[in-house]
Amino acid sequence: MEENEIIERAQNGDRKALSELVKKYEQTVYNFAFKICRNRERAEHTMQETFLSMVKNLHQFDKKSKLSTWLYTIVSNHCLMLARSDKKHSYTSFDDDESFIDEGSVADWSVTPDRTVENEELREILDESIEKLPPDYRVVFLLRDVEGLSTEETGKIAKLSVPAVKSRLHRARAFLRNEINKRLQDGK
Repeated sequence: MEENEIIERAQNGDRKALSELVKKYEQTVYNFAFKICRNRERAEHTMQETFLSMVKNLHQFDKKSKLSTWLYTIVSNHCLMLARSDKKHSYTSFDDDESFIDEGSVADWSVTPDRTVENEELREILDESIEKLPPDYRVVFLLRDVEGLSTEETGKIAKLSVPAVKSRLHRARAFLRNEINKRLQDGK
């Protein structure tokens, strides 16, 4: 059975179809939530909230995009709400603090990531660097560079214009390059 048929059945109250959708997307939703929230408990909470939102609002899904795109939007919104409401972890947005990244400096890539991508230490450095990104930038980076979505899809999910997505992605990549380069040079 095609996904659109399952969605239509679920929209008409078929609990088995709804269960099929949850089962099909639970790992994707959890993995994406974990990548953004960076915490197992928050990712589980976000996954539950995402599927609760899906159940409540599936009748509004118009099938103009893929269901996964719609779910990415819900996950992003829940993770960002958690980040904003968390008083323990404050963050500075790149939009608020232009000095956060020196866009005039080009990172020295004397150690190229493609040669060391299998290196566990590099993965750890990258993971820690991604964690330092403000949540709004982390969402854009993960959607574009990890999940492989287009700029337009990313904009739709994050409710940003295409130029805003490109700007945040550029800043996120520059920040990550600088962070990784700094860590690699410190380790020499």
